Amino acid sequence: MADDKAAREPVDVYEVLAALIEQMASISWQKLGLQPDIMTGQIHQDLAQARTAIDATAKLSEVLESSLDEEDKRRINGLVRDLRINWVEKNKEVEN
Repeated sequence: MADDKAAREPVDVYEVLAALIEQMASISWQKLGLQPDIMTGQIHQDLAQARTAIDATAKLSEVLESSLDEEDKRRINGLVRDLRINWVEKNKEVEN
């Protein structure tokens, strides 16, 4: 039991934020209707929820950005950009 405690590391806030960003991005793709919903396995589009998930992803990435190297910054910024572009495209489809 003592070995288990010694092997454990304290919670790393940056790792938690990175995991949250990945989760929110995944939900964003689902709500855009571009990936099946994790609970139902079906495609469900909800652009209002997609926008909220995208905004949350962007805010979380802003908080994490100062701890990232340049490559990870580009990757996260690209992810947010792609989500936003897809939201605009899906919104245009609904309007037409």
